[in-house]
Amino acid sequence: MALLLLLAGWASAQSGSAATKLDQSQIEIPTTIPAAAQASDHFDVDAATEAYLAEMPASAQARSDAYFEGGYWLILWDFLYGAVVALLLLNLGWSAGMRNLAERITRFRSLQTFLYWVEYLIVVTVLTAPLAIYEGYIREHQYGLATQTFGPWLGDQMKNLGVNLVLGGALVVMLFAIVRKVPRTWWIWGAVVTIVFTAFTVMIAPVYIVPLFNKVTRLDDPKVTQPILSMARGNGINAKDVFESDASRQTTRMSANVSGFGQTMRITLNDNLLRRGSPGEIEAVMGHEMGHYVLNHIPKTIMFMLIVAVCFFGFLKWSLDWSLARWGAKWQIRDIGDPAVLPLVVLLASIFFFVLTPIQNTQTRTEEAEADMFGLNASRQPDGFARAALHLGEYRKMRPGPIEEIIFFDHPSGYNRIHRAMQWKKENIILFEPAACPAATAPNDSSSPPVGQ
Repeated sequence: MALLLLLAGWASAQSGSAATKLDQSQIEIPTTIPAAAQASDHFDVDAATEAYLAEMPASAQARSDAYFEGGYWLILWDFLYGAVVALLLLNLGWSAGMRNLAERITRFRSLQTFLYWVEYLIVVTVLTAPLAIYEGYIREHQYGLATQTFGPWLGDQMKNLGVNLVLGGALVVMLFAIVRKVPRTWWIWGAVVTIVFTAFTVMIAPVYIVPLFNKVTRLDDPKVTQPILSMARGNGINAKDVFESDASRQTTRMSANVSGFGQTMRITLNDNLLRRGSPGEIEAVMGHEMGHYVLNHIPKTIMFMLIVAVCFFGFLKWSLDWSLARWGAKWQIRDIGDPAVLPLVVLLASIFFFVLTPIQNTQTRTEEAEADMFGLNASRQPDGFARAALHLGEYRKMRPGPIEEIIFFDHPSGYNRIHRAMQWKKENIILFEPAACPAATAPNDSSSPPVGQ
C-alpha cells in the first residue's frame, strides 16, 4: 500500500565494487579554497558563497536544474499513473478476482490476505514497470547519475520486490487483522502498528536489508576512520568502526549515514564519497550525519510520522466509508476488511500524501538544516561542507526560488547550505586565520581538527 511504500522508502533512504570513472562533465574537487573564500579580516559571506558557486560550470548547473525540475513533473506523473492503475484494478474487477483466487486456494483469512498481497504486488509491479524503468534507469543514465547496466539494475529491483513482498505482506496481514478485530477503532491501532513496524524496519535495515543491495565492509584506513571516530566519541556516539558500502556499482552520488538503533547502529560512507571527497569534505558530511543521530532525528521523525499516520488513517476511515457506500457493490468489495479494497486504499493514500508533500518536505528540510549546523560545529569544516554542497548540486538545483524550495525541496538548497557554511566561517574566522591555524588554506583540508580529536 502507498503508506507502506512511503515508510519503506524513508527507511531505505537512510542506507547506501568497482569505482567508476568520473564523468568529465561533473564537478572536479577543487585543490584550493577560492580566493574570495580565504580567511581574512575582511571576509565577505556573500562573496565567498558566490566564489564557491562559480566552481560549478554553467553547463553542469543547467543539467542539474533540468534534472531536479523534471522531478517536479515526476511527482505529478507518479501520482496520476498510480491513480489510473488503482482505478483499473477496481473498475475492471481485477482486484475482486485476485481476492476470489486467494479464497479458492485457502480458507484461512490471514493467508488469503497474504496471497492477495502477492498477486497485487506482482500485477502493480508489471503495470508500473514502464514508468519505473524510465524514472529509475533511463533517466538516471541520461543525466550521468547511474552506473549499472540494465541486468544488474533489474536484479536490484527484484530484490526490492522480494523485500516488499515479505515486509509489506507482514504489515498488510497485520493491518487487515486489526480492521476485522476492532472495526470501530481500527484506524487508531492501524496507525500505531504501522509506526512500530517502521521503527523495526529502521532498526534491522543496516544489518539485514542494506547488505542485500550493497557490499558493506569495515573501513580500515586510519587517515579516514580516526577523525570520524574521534568526532563521534566527542559527540556521544559510541561507535568503534566505520563501514564502507560499494554504492558506485549503482550510482555516482555521494552519501553517508549513521543508521540503526542500539546494537545495529553503524557509521557508513559510500565509496563515491571516499573516492571523490577531500578529507575535510568527508568530515563535514559525517558531522552532518552524526547530527541526525545526536539530535534524535530518527525518533523525532517517527513521532512526526505517527501524527501523520493517525491523520491519514482517520482520513482513510472516513473516505473508505464514503467510497464503499457509493461504489463498493460495483467494485465487488464486501467491506473494509476485504483485501480487494487495497487498490482503493492506495488511491486514497496517494491523494493524501500528494497534498501533504510540502509539509513532509518542510519537516525533513528543517531537520537537515539542523544537522547541517551540527555538522559545521562538530567538524569545523565549512569549506569541506561547501564542496559537499557542490557535489550534491550535480542532481539538486542550487538556486531555487523561496516558494519552490518550500514545496519541492526536502533538503536546504545548495546556495543556502554554502551561504550558511560561509556565515559560520565568518563567525569563527579566528580558527582559519594563518596566525591561529597555519594549515587553514591547505588543499583539501581547510580547518582545524574536529571537536573531540
